[in-house]
Amino acid sequence: MRVVSLVPSLTEAVAVTLPGVLVGATDWCTHPAELDVPRVGGSKYPDLVRVLALRPDLVLLNVEENRREDADALVAAGVPVRVTYPRTVPEALAELTELLADLGATQEPAWLGAARRAWADPPRLSPARRAVVPVWRRPWVVLGSDTFAGDVLRRLGTLNLYEGHAERYLRPELAELRDIGAELVVLPDEPYRFTADDGPDAFPGKPCALLSGRHLTWYGPSLAEAPAVLAAQLARPVTVPA
Repeated sequence: MRVVSLVPSLTEAVAVTLPGVLVGATDWCTHPAELDVPRVGGSKYPDLVRVLALRPDLVLLNVEENRREDADALVAAGVPVRVTYPRTVPEALAELTELLADLGATQEPAWLGAARRAWADPPRLSPARRAVVPVWRRPWVVLGSDTFAGDVLRRLGTLNLYEGHAERYLRPELAELRDIGAELVVLPDEPYRFTADDGPDAFPGKPCALLSGRHLTWYGPSLAEAPAVLAAQLARPVTVPA
């Protein structure tokens, strides 16, 4: 089996579970750190010529990470693709279990078992906090309904105020974000790299939790430590004076 992954979290999951199966990955596939496979460009705009040159038996994609036209082009070239789309933690665990078994794993990897245990009873903010979750700036983009990251936060006691919106990602004005009544602003470091100096400044007087984007949005080995990592970060917000 020769697998090319265009999804960073799946790259990590396959690389640590089935060494040697992965023959290509994107430039954004940063884990595991020692991964040494040919790179095929970005997730949104991969170099399909390089992908095909690797003669993959399967290419891994995700609805949010990758473009439909690239999936269609690979299929037209005769390459099987597998498209993932988990929107909850249980869906992610189920998809990972099925994928790894189909790729040849004869038993569940230790990290996946650890992730199941970690998410069976994760730490929660008490009381729960109403939050907005920007994922981009200039323009501001926030999490809406039916997202994996939104489900992760809900299980940790953080309630996305845009969860009931018709759109999964939306672009409200900054004034609306400031006035909507959030008790917490959640600022992950990907896809936009929010930092203590870039993000909280837009919400003076409002607690802002700086989160690991990998632990918030990736579904792979990071799921095992995500509850503890994210809960600690949610409990230590920073506030820029009003």
